[in-house]
Amino acid sequence: MSAPPLKKPTVTEREARQVAEAAREQDWRKPSFGKELFLGRLRLDLIHPHPLPTDEAVRRGEQFLTKLRAFCETKVDAALIEREARIPDEVINGLKELGALGMKIDPKYGGLGLTQVYYNKALALVGSASPAVGVLLSAHQSIGVPQPLKLFGTPEQKQRFLPRCARTDISAFLLTEPDVGSDPARLATSAVPDDGGPSRSSDFESGGDYVLDGVKLWTTNGVVADLLVVMARVPKSEGHRGGITAFVVEADSPGITVENRNAFMGLRGIENGVTRFHQVRVPAANRIGPEGAGLKIALTTLNTGRLSLPASCVAAGKWSLKIAREWSAAREQWGRPIAHHEAVGAKISFIAATTFALEAVLDLSSQMADEDRNDIRIEGALAKLIASELGWRMADELVQIRGGRGFETAASLAARGEKAVPAEQVLRDLRINRIFEGSTEIMHLLIAREAVDAHLSVAGDLIDPDKSLQDKARAGANAGVFYAKWLPKLVAGPGQLPSSYAEFKHEVDLSPHLRHVERHSRKLARSTFYAMSRWQGRMETKQAFLGRIVDIGAELFAMSAACVRAELLRSRGENGREAYQLADAFCRQSRIRVDELFGRLWSNTDDVDGKVVKGVMGGAYEWLEQGIVDPSGEGPWIADTTPGPSERANVHRRIR
Repeated sequence: MSAPPLKKPTVTEREARQVAEAAREQDWRKPSFGKELFLGRLRLDLIHPHPLPTDEAVRRGEQFLTKLRAFCETKVDAALIEREARIPDEVINGLKELGALGMKIDPKYGGLGLTQVYYNKALALVGSASPAVGVLLSAHQSIGVPQPLKLFGTPEQKQRFLPRCARTDISAFLLTEPDVGSDPARLATSAVPDDGGPSRSSDFESGGDYVLDGVKLWTTNGVVADLLVVMARVPKSEGHRGGITAFVVEADSPGITVENRNAFMGLRGIENGVTRFHQVRVPAANRIGPEGAGLKIALTTLNTGRLSLPASCVAAGKWSLKIAREWSAAREQWGRPIAHHEAVGAKISFIAATTFALEAVLDLSSQMADEDRNDIRIEGALAKLIASELGWRMADELVQIRGGRGFETAASLAARGEKAVPAEQVLRDLRINRIFEGSTEIMHLLIAREAVDAHLSVAGDLIDPDKSLQDKARAGANAGVFYAKWLPKLVAGPGQLPSSYAEFKHEVDLSPHLRHVERHSRKLARSTFYAMSRWQGRMETKQAFLGRIVDIGAELFAMSAACVRAELLRSRGENGREAYQLADAFCRQSRIRVDELFGRLWSNTDDVDGKVVKGVMGGAYEWLEQGIVDPSGEGPWIADTTPGPSERANVHRRIR
């Protein structure tokens, strides 16, 4: 007998947290620069000397970049894609012929076998030509079928699907639902086992099916995909452990309907839609990993998958710098180029220094992912966080530098005879990066959980209301031993010695910045410990505080990466002097932000903000909303997702 269809789950806040906790990696089997940073230890030895790709990786990567650049310059019409909100089929087919669908796939499956470093360089290159094309390739390989199969697929699954993904088939990742985002405990799409007979595990594994029902939202690539990674909930039954589970699903399977192609303020060419599953049969052989492992697979995939977003931000930074430089030299005001006015010059300096630092963060994190010597779950998340925030700000500053022309569309500029610079489009395109693959707010919580993992490992039972007195006593003893060793190390360190990090002192001296990182890493750890002591079990509700803690860690990581990259370039004779100047500028700017964040840890409006929110939600300020008209259309806030056959036309399209 098959299990009955699932009802939409209702879960408490505590249950939702337990689901998220069960999905995260519990152990730290490899060293982590980011983890150590939050514990007050600057482990520079983990990132310096800067790790480097092999000669063969460089040769293969540069060879592909040369071909990809020629393709982007001659075949990708960014203005056409923006105007028609669609990537032409011939562009996608050209990318297939180049092998761009298989950049990260092993050559034995027909892929190019590029490293993470060169994969990200390729995404930055193609994303600079058209962000929509960059998203197509990224969604396909970073979170689509290739990455989870690489990490968790069986040999048979890899042989069946990876050759298709490398050359012909586009894939998509389907997790989000209309009322489920970063709270997967409420996932409603079901995958009900149906083996046609007694529910025995051995029979099912050899030939049973799962029957999928549900609706998925914001399915990037879903409108044109050939293969889907679908997260669905398997009900627990005899022979089935159940839980959220990952499946590879053929996009043309009976019962799948793409009900809508969504339109957005930016990235107008992406093929993102709403997909309904009605009684879709999926062979058990298409399940990735065991039942219940879906969230762990998704989170592990994202550890490196998130690095594709910093790649797009770095590309936007490089382009913004080019446009800012050229425009600020051509545009004169009050008798001199606007670049020579301090108000504009400060913005140009910010764009240049930030672009250098974000590329340092991206390349360092990517190379660490390639070497697989370090656990980069924190580094990858920090890279995504700081790149999406600072990347958006760089684009905003470019629009400001361009003035009215920054607000004007490229098409309008061209129509009146000026250079068609799509500054406003880049601003629109980059905005989603603060939401994609974990919003800034969710990233704060995710990273904060990893940052306090050492504390929860030894003292978590002390603040858990469900633990017994015996458990609390045992935790108290363990915590006493841990903190007796750890806390004294936060008092003093190399950051207080003027001679520390002397190898970073040349024409420009970067050693003070690394000493600053070391001192403030210890201060960050002390602040975290104090907060845990003060709020204990309520710590998880202090989201604004945790966000600032994480933002400080992101700045310290970026400063470290910038200094290490500058020294690498100097040692190789590659613009070392200029690299040191850019690293110095970034660190000085970053230190100001860090000081402000530390100040706001304890001096802020969090309590007042909470009272205002209660007033807003309680209707106390509805009078403030008077005097306007609301242009919003009619309809529910969240679309109905009741399982059943689709009543809409299928807008799925094949690339011809």
